[in-house]
Amino acid sequence: MHIVAHAQVVMPPEGSPLEGRWDMVLHLNGKALPSWLGVYHSGLKTLVGQFVGPGGSARPISEVFFDNNKMHFAIPPQWEAATKYLSIEGTLQGDSLVGTGVSSEGENFTWTAHRAPRLHRNKPVVWGEPIRLFNGKDLTGWHAMGPNQWVVENGVLKSPHSGANLVSDKKFQDFKLHVEFKYPAESNSGVYLRGRYEVQIIDSKGKEPAVGLFSAIYGFIAPSEMVAKSPGEWQSFDITLVGRMVTVVANGVKVICNREIPGITGGALDSDEAAPGPIYFQGDHGPIEFRNIVITPAN
Repeated sequence: MHIVAHAQVVMPPEGSPLEGRWDMVLHLNGKALPSWLGVYHSGLKTLVGQFVGPGGSARPISEVFFDNNKMHFAIPPQWEAATKYLSIEGTLQGDSLVGTGVSSEGENFTWTAHRAPRLHRNKPVVWGEPIRLFNGKDLTGWHAMGPNQWVVENGVLKSPHSGANLVSDKKFQDFKLHVEFKYPAESNSGVYLRGRYEVQIIDSKGKEPAVGLFSAIYGFIAPSEMVAKSPGEWQSFDITLVGRMVTVVANGVKVICNREIPGITGGALDSDEAAPGPIYFQGDHGPIEFRNIVITPAN
């Protein structure tokens, strides 16, 4: 079970009630968009942070200004074509935050946030029986998030071109996942755990490990070494997720060992981190193929 206007900081950051992790929802153009905020102290008088928006990766915040229960910060655009800074301001109300913001494109939005859960498991994991998530014949047990381009050919699940993401019907909490995949040169995909945390799939052979490259927890955790194979070769992930703790074995090499995932990554389905969630495959960044998808849930 899981248990589950610039102002100077006027208190030691270690005692700041703003410090911690926050699961956010942005409300923009009638849509609820999952986001995340982390606030930390730096030295004696400064609060810094990280922000994850609906897309892209975790972005550093050089300073979070907080005074009289009011906070604000601004960060430059990341993948957006716009040139304006994203700005956010809010008010602390107990264990919640509420506020407004302006996107890099100049769009106004509102937002709410609640403290993120610890997701700490009190008892040792007892694993259940393995489940084949993909039957090798058709898309039974999966659904596309939009017009479907996914097909099954000769036991292989394929997205031949950019299109919709593919989501499992079943949801899971803690689990072990085995998945094999293949991509062409310069393609990009990802495996989302609980629909919230992306393990990056991208053509990265010969590159230095980084938080945006092969086998990383996108934007947060870089692999210890780069073990990506050449495009066109079958590769594998063996991923264990217990609470926030993740281990990634890529192509037989342990590249992330029991590391804590701070929060959701860009592209998450929601920011309700305490809830079970599906496995989902990114299909909107290029061609990708999958096979031998097996999940072993914890009891």
